[in-house]
Amino acid sequence: MNVLGIETTCDETAAAIVSPGEDGRGLIRANEVLSQIAEHAAYGGVVPEIAARAHVEVLDRLIARALETAGMRLADLDGIAVAAGPGLIGGVLIGLVTAKTLSLVARRPLVAVNHLEAHALTARLTDGLAFPYLLLLASGGHTQLVAVKGVGEYVRLGTTIDDAIGEAFDKVAKLLGLGYPGGPEVERMAEAGDPERFALPRPMLGRREANFSLSGLKTALRIEAERIAPLAERDVADLCAGFQAAVVDVVVDRLRVALRGFGAVAGHPTALVAAGGVSANGAIRRALAAQAGQAGLAFVAPPLALCGDNGAMIAWAGLERLRLGLVDDLTAPARARWPFAEAPAA
Repeated sequence: MNVLGIETTCDETAAAIVSPGEDGRGLIRANEVLSQIAEHAAYGGVVPEIAARAHVEVLDRLIARALETAGMRLADLDGIAVAAGPGLIGGVLIGLVTAKTLSLVARRPLVAVNHLEAHALTARLTDGLAFPYLLLLASGGHTQLVAVKGVGEYVRLGTTIDDAIGEAFDKVAKLLGLGYPGGPEVERMAEAGDPERFALPRPMLGRREANFSLSGLKTALRIEAERIAPLAERDVADLCAGFQAAVVDVVVDRLRVALRGFGAVAGHPTALVAAGGVSANGAIRRALAAQAGQAGLAFVAPPLALCGDNGAMIAWAGLERLRLGLVDDLTAPARARWPFAEAPAA
């Protein structure tokens, strides 16, 4: 079974071909990703219209390159998977219309994939992980703790009530005059900083529910930065280190709450999984690995190349759904918002 995956929900254009491996993992036969960082850097964030135009310009070539790399033709595919949301609607439409056209021409089934579900299933692509497992999904637009019970079976144990973790990192970077994307820049500066110089808050610490809130932390950092302005490089490094340490403390605390609630909705987890762009952050990875060890769980995180948006995760999610007969017709809609996990029943 060979599945083409197309990803255009934000500022990466991606196409990949994935097949099932013999050990439960996936076999990535091609994974083409074209980032738009250079196009958006001057604006300090993603500009939706620029992103959509960039997808239009390169998507057909990326698909052709993926087929060439895999040594395949359209006729060799068993399915066409595409991220149909959530995301920037212009980009989502471009990927979805392209996938529908290929499905129609090649007479292959279409699978409209939830982008967040694709992140949730990446641990099965890379590690063949068995259900159920606890997922921390953290990216620029999403922060959730989810019990992953099976394909299409997700229970949300916690979410952010304001900023996502990646969004907070990017806003802090912009506030401190760092480059775009902000997350890697904050992490880089934090390596040389003193995390204890500034007394920054840990929002939601100790709360019984596993939700996140980061707007207060971001505001506290801004107040400290304004208090000591103008900022020297040492000040910026210390602010970044303090901010990152606060985020790590919040993530660990919220994770402990989610672990306590996991059994009631999904039984015993097989592992703790991190996914999404923020899972590339070294400090957060180390903290999650340590927490998993304390809980007696394996820790699984994708290789750095699969942390951000990519076509391989879309192809794998499509393959998982295709094996279960979960296919879509040509009326499948593009969705700017598309929740993939629901809160547990009261």
